[in-house]
Amino acid sequence: MLKFQFITPETADTVRKYYENCDYHLCEYSLGVKLMWREWLHAEFAEAAGCLIVKSCTKGHCQFDYPIPGPEGDVEEALHLIEQWCTENGIRLCFFPIPEEKAWQLVSRYPYLSMSNERTWKDYLYHAEDLANFAGRKYSGQRNHINKFRKNYPDAQFVELTAADHALIGQFWQDYALEFRKQDNDMARKELSHAQEMFASLDRGWYCAGGLLVDGRLVAVSLGERCGDTLQVHIEKALYSHAGAYPTIVQAFAQHFGGNVRWLNREDDACDKGLRTSKLQYLPASLAGKVKLEIETQLDNLQAIPTLKTERLTLDGLREEDQDAYNRLCLDDDRNRWWGYDYRKDLHGELTEDYFLDVAWQDFMFRRAVNFAVRLDGKCIGEVVLYNLDWRGGAELGARIAPEYAGRGYGAEAFAAVAEWALYKLMLERVVAKCYKENAASYKMLSSCMRKTGEDDTFYHFEKLV
Repeated sequence: MLKFQFITPETADTVRKYYENCDYHLCEYSLGVKLMWREWLHAEFAEAAGCLIVKSCTKGHCQFDYPIPGPEGDVEEALHLIEQWCTENGIRLCFFPIPEEKAWQLVSRYPYLSMSNERTWKDYLYHAEDLANFAGRKYSGQRNHINKFRKNYPDAQFVELTAADHALIGQFWQDYALEFRKQDNDMARKELSHAQEMFASLDRGWYCAGGLLVDGRLVAVSLGERCGDTLQVHIEKALYSHAGAYPTIVQAFAQHFGGNVRWLNREDDACDKGLRTSKLQYLPASLAGKVKLEIETQLDNLQAIPTLKTERLTLDGLREEDQDAYNRLCLDDDRNRWWGYDYRKDLHGELTEDYFLDVAWQDFMFRRAVNFAVRLDGKCIGEVVLYNLDWRGGAELGARIAPEYAGRGYGAEAFAAVAEWALYKLMLERVVAKCYKENAASYKMLSSCMRKTGEDDTFYHFEKLV
């Protein structure tokens, strides 16, 4: 089971060691974005399978980054652990933002999914040498603005900024506040506050920063973070009163810090017309797409629990009149120790008379499971549950029969019927099951209709394929 902790300044060093070699190019695959927008992203991380696994939660929706491998990382195993965590926690599996080149690996992995790739999400990637040189006619506008700046401020110089420059940086923020044009924009104010916080972290060694110095005062600043062959440019600020400061800081920053990277990512435009216009004027070499993949299962297309019939039994959805019989089944501790589930561990609120029925109905409503009532002459004598869908075309199957009906083959008959339905009607690729090693009856039942695939210290494992 993955164990997550929040990405904070206190845990940042652990996360940064993965990002510093990450070649995914997107700005979200950086420590700076995770910290700068942590109140929005609520980003958490886990280290597993030699990879960094990051989970974010925005507006109540959980989503995963693509795993970032360390030197001996196993991305395949990391993806499996993410799938397992979502299944065990009843969370819909969603990946976002995913680099386009990684998205196709996931598309081939999952049989059912929906994909989106919106223009608004795209990052602006520039060749480092383009921004450092502004060569050719296509950059004549930028060169003209820089020349005017240099003419007006001939003594201006680019300086690398460190934590020791806190007074100089603090003065810049005071000057910038006097010219800040988006005072009524809550998002812009938050972004400015986060930018100041990032400059205050220069002593941690995560970022590189520089500024334009004119007459002993900064008139522009920029801060970036190297991630693999990309320099993520998190912050660019300049005083509007100093015309040409923006293109000048862009070029100077690229010249000073871009020599050992291929790309500069100046991030997305947040659907701001002014930002988009500005970023396009610098002629990006690529718009880096961010793909969102919402993984589905075969249950998502199931409108209702079907009715299945065998030689002696009928299987269908649980009904209100099944409440007493179903409660006895769920509360029978002697029998349910073989079921491998203790309701007390996951009990939410009070154990009411309709608690177990409600859980079963909600599991189907959210398409987490299908609970079939096993009926003999119309009476509920047990259940077969299809659950633990693995997002890749597989699911687990379990059955339990009331003790007074045990030993007559009803469990095997019902189990086989649901397995056949799951494989040939629901179109699963495989159905798996397990039983405790001490449970001879279940072992016999599973052996009669499935193939044994292995064992561990506790269980025998079985599988049935299409």
